[in-house]
Amino acid sequence: MYNVVGVRFKKAGKIYYFDPVDLPVAKDQHAIVETARGIEYGKVVVGQKQVGESDVVLPLKKVIRIANEADAKVVEENKRSASQAFTTCLEKIRNHQLKMKLVDVEFTFDRNKIIFYFTAEGRVDFRELVKDLAGVFRTRIELRQIGVRDEAKMLGGIGPCGRVLCCSSWLGDFEPVSIKMAKDQNLSLNPTKISGLCGRLMCCLKYEHDNYESIREELPSVGKIVITSLGEGKVTGINAGSKTVYVQLLDIGGKPKELPLDDVVVK
Repeated sequence: MYNVVGVRFKKAGKIYYFDPVDLPVAKDQHAIVETARGIEYGKVVVGQKQVGESDVVLPLKKVIRIANEADAKVVEENKRSASQAFTTCLEKIRNHQLKMKLVDVEFTFDRNKIIFYFTAEGRVDFRELVKDLAGVFRTRIELRQIGVRDEAKMLGGIGPCGRVLCCSSWLGDFEPVSIKMAKDQNLSLNPTKISGLCGRLMCCLKYEHDNYESIREELPSVGKIVITSLGEGKVTGINAGSKTVYVQLLDIGGKPKELPLDDVVVK
């Protein structure tokens, strides 16, 4: 077992585990930690706890110290510098006539690297751009191409539901979403109604999918012959949300009847 704390570097970002060593690190404090890309400043969102080896990435990196006011000022200064770097990079992109959209700029805490996030339809040859940026900022430059879902997470916005985007407010990791999830929930397959601001299927289709799948296992399949209190019929549809079955009665005819699950027995 390993004693760890969970640290997040961005709002709604992924949580990473670090070894607190002997430091009295507590939840909601900020800490300076050692990461693969250098020294970083993050917020402790999971207090000290014991986890198994399968839950950590070894070797487990350490918390260097609990952050202080001076560290917070460095972070604010880095944000101001990142804003200026964004403007500079936009100008360089125009000069090189590159087909790419700059999304965000981030300085590492120790300012040993500047990361420029961008989107593009295909591969972009940005070697000359990197040279120009390195000449201006005199530090390591990384250009990182991201997807449209990551872009939405960084920029934020209001979803079709009227709430702040899940990905930018609390959703740490993206999970696979498929059109089958929309079908299972009897939703309209109109792309404009089941797609988020990013243009991809809405992440919230995943939230209730497991529940719908378990309910569908209880419901009879379309085409099955069933016995109901109204007589024998054929299943023409199901509603997993309300646990009801649409049955076309064989003797009576007319429109299919919507019946509760406990009134339907497969013949």
